[in-house]
Amino acid sequence: MCQLVGGACMPGPGDADMSLICLSDFEAYAKEHLPKATWEYYAAGADDCYTRDDNLQAFTRIRLRPRMLRDVSMTDTRTTILGTEISAPIGIAPTAFHCLAWPDGEMSTARAAEAVNVCYVSSTYSTCSVEEIVGAAPDGFRWFQLYIYRDRKLSERLVRRVEALGYKALVLTVDVPYTGKRRSDVRNNFRLPPHLKVKNFEGIFEDQCGPDNYGVPANTLDPSISWKDVHWLRSLTRLPIIVKGILTKEDAELAVEHGVQGIIVSNHGGRQLDGELATIDALSEIVETVHGRVEVYVDGGIRTGSDVLKALALGAKCVFIGRPVVWGLAYKGEEGVRGVLQILAEEFRLSMALSGCRNVSEITRNLIHSSKL
Repeated sequence: MCQLVGGACMPGPGDADMSLICLSDFEAYAKEHLPKATWEYYAAGADDCYTRDDNLQAFTRIRLRPRMLRDVSMTDTRTTILGTEISAPIGIAPTAFHCLAWPDGEMSTARAAEAVNVCYVSSTYSTCSVEEIVGAAPDGFRWFQLYIYRDRKLSERLVRRVEALGYKALVLTVDVPYTGKRRSDVRNNFRLPPHLKVKNFEGIFEDQCGPDNYGVPANTLDPSISWKDVHWLRSLTRLPIIVKGILTKEDAELAVEHGVQGIIVSNHGGRQLDGELATIDALSEIVETVHGRVEVYVDGGIRTGSDVLKALALGAKCVFIGRPVVWGLAYKGEEGVRGVLQILAEEFRLSMALSGCRNVSEITRNLIHSSKL
């Protein structure tokens, strides 16, 4: 049975295993059923994992001020990002190696995103190619996550490929001049199994040997990346550029000055610098700094519909989820990802209604208790 959520047809209660009723249920399933090294790769944070855990805990410190007697008999979760309508202000963050969780990996993710009309940011480090992802879900709304490499031609070729395939924006990840230390991956000597590849680079590195970094030679990322590279990227493409990994008002201002169209407030799921701000705690100063000049999004720690509501009340245009999508894949591929998205969207609709908000435009900062402003 299908129910309408924000104009999109989402799976209804009869379509999914009712023993999985929240995102933490999918997490428990994935932890039990994935191989230990795979689970720990997905779950890992940097060093002591303080930032990874604080992404979650920070949401619990925020209190809501719901309004009553507002006639919420009709609610609408739809919104737009960069002018494209989506069924709810929820998107799929770029995460690597979906085929570790489900055989056709990112293709299942893309089909789920298309089915429920949300944005899927596909990762450079996908185990399906950008062409395979588009072939699996030709009508999906997709952005592409990009790194800038020492060999700029690698990045340029990726830009040309995704432009030709109809991707709608580039998400430039700026918080990885080096990869953070994820202790479990070091202990497990984590590597992609031989049958999987970083498909967007298939054939490019086959003659190279030596240490790699999650399936790509270790020295591929460029630690010299700077704001001038945003100008370089703008010279290559007319696609909108969103910078992902911003946590301070100073960098938010620089992003606007360098002509980007959006900012994703992100700490890479706590996988880079341990001890930095939780993303929801960083959100307000960035929203205040950009003052509507670009759209602001947030990822990290979103696990319930009330988390989505809090993020929007603090000024985010949309939230993006990472690990929960992988948990959904581990459960039942496309069906599992659809279940994760449906549950989160329905929880958001309910939280919105219980707060007295009939649509996304009625979610304002007044919804947040003043001590948390």
